Amino acid sequence: MFSPKGANVNFLEKRGTKQVAIRTYERGVEDETLACGTGVVASALIFAATENADGPVGVIVRSGSELSVDFEKDGDRFRGVTLTGPAEFVFEGTIEI
Repeated sequence: MFSPKGANVNFLEKRGTKQVAIRTYERGVEDETLACGTGVVASALIFAATENADGPVGVIVRSGSELSVDFEKDGDRFRGVTLTGPAEFVFEGTIEI
């Protein structure tokens, strides 16, 4: 059904009133990944909307890190959305153009 472009899919598990765990499958990789920032933010906002939770929402990703999605609710809209979490330098390279 999703061929040939694939699909990004996130699965959530509620861990508390303001915390979820997430597993992410990403197209292009065609496998589960350790985290996806876009998926984390979208999932946290959907959780907040369905559970009527205020920010921040903690999101535990497959790598074991806990990210934080903060926001302000304005009726049925979200404003000032931020994603905060650890960052690691994992690669350095040089390319000649």
